[in-house]
Amino acid sequence: MNRRSALFLCAFAALLGLAPPARAEDGLDAIMARKVIRIAVPTDYPPYGFVGPDLKPQGLDIAMAELIAEKMGVKAELVSVTSANRIPYLQTGKVDLIISTLGKNAEREKVLDFSYAYAPFFQAVFGGKSVAVKGPADMAGKTVAVTRGAMEDQELEKVTPPGVVVKRYEDNAATASAYVAGQTQLVAISAAAAGTIMQMNPATNTEFKFLIKDSPCFVGIAKGDERLRAKVNAIILAAKADGTLNAMSQKWLGRPVGELPQ
Repeated sequence: MNRRSALFLCAFAALLGLAPPARAEDGLDAIMARKVIRIAVPTDYPPYGFVGPDLKPQGLDIAMAELIAEKMGVKAELVSVTSANRIPYLQTGKVDLIISTLGKNAEREKVLDFSYAYAPFFQAVFGGKSVAVKGPADMAGKTVAVTRGAMEDQELEKVTPPGVVVKRYEDNAATASAYVAGQTQLVAISAAAAGTIMQMNPATNTEFKFLIKDSPCFVGIAKGDERLRAKVNAIILAAKADGTLNAMSQKWLGRPVGELPQ
């Protein structure tokens, strides 16, 4: 094919709409253009995210989402998600960020990027005092509730011995309810959520059994969106330096923010 023929075919393809698409604006450009940042948040996971008496979302993750929007000078559009759908929401462009007690691991790093950590978090197995469990091996022959797709689900799978009946539920509220109702003997859940169970349902005599994962919270960002990631990191670093992150942790978790990884 000569040069003239090649140019003709390129022009013909353009007329048919077959030309390569123009470079899409990155996440930060899109957010600033619409003046709205869409953030995936939990609404069933106190004290990180839940619906208050005024029917509005509140909690540590909600406060973090609002802080990022404020510092960027845009409006926060909060999108309620579950552990199972939060990453797909980011991958399909339904949200710009995930701020939903998101832990970092190698599998997740293949499909999304992470900010610096902004809050402490850990998962563990809890159960009634009468249930003799001190480690993974002791779970054999017992039932345990866990939220499908959550970090504790992934970590529990790594240590679960044969003979354990794992019952998976679609969100944290359903997981906690199943355990409280006696459908399982144990529950794999965050320490914060377990604290709520202990407070609201003292008759369960729930106590800490063993640690699954110490997993601080990170903001999830679309893979390769470096400008947005840098902006979020700058906001987190400033909030850490001026005491905002510590104040948020004290308010919602009752503990200092501590050392957080970058």
